[in-house]
Amino acid sequence: MPAADPMTRTNILDGAVTVLQRDGLADLSIRKVASAAGVPLSQVHYHFGSKQGLVLAILARDSERLLARQTEMYSEHVPLWKQWEEACDFYDDDLASGYVRNLQEMIAAGWSDPEVAEAVRDLQLQWHELLRGVAERAEARFRWTVDLSASDVATMVHMMWLGAEAMQLLGFEEAGIELRPVLRRIGAMIRLLEE
Repeated sequence: MPAADPMTRTNILDGAVTVLQRDGLADLSIRKVASAAGVPLSQVHYHFGSKQGLVLAILARDSERLLARQTEMYSEHVPLWKQWEEACDFYDDDLASGYVRNLQEMIAAGWSDPEVAEAVRDLQLQWHELLRGVAERAEARFRWTVDLSASDVATMVHMMWLGAEAMQLLGFEEAGIELRPVLRRIGAMIRLLEE
């Protein structure tokens, strides 16, 4: 059996992202993805097995790239408030790219599909670990006096971002409830603590 062409796999993933952003998860079909990628339908099945396998591969690819980006950003020796501002910029990029929507759709799909739930949970645990490391460094610098572990802080920050993403997609900002501006103001609070 010939080896799978990695470029075909990449083209399929890119085509699937295009279809997902345009039509959403409910209307995503292997046929539409094959058409968008310019490949035979059989290639999508060969590389990913199913619609679910394809969507999980999209999420894994995007998460890996974004985790690497965030890890690099948080390893820079700059104030935490500046890193927070950069994270807010990244959030705007992630909304525009469709990543936030894809993630939230997969979270919702995981409520009724244990395999999807496990995959999304595993990816989100990587985000939690990253944030826990940031919180540990912050704890050493700020010495907060409340009884919170670095994991507690990471959980609060992680859930705040996921909640903001979900509410963003539901149109809270269009309804007059500030989300992104409030997230940015948290950076100003961190700056006060640091300075």
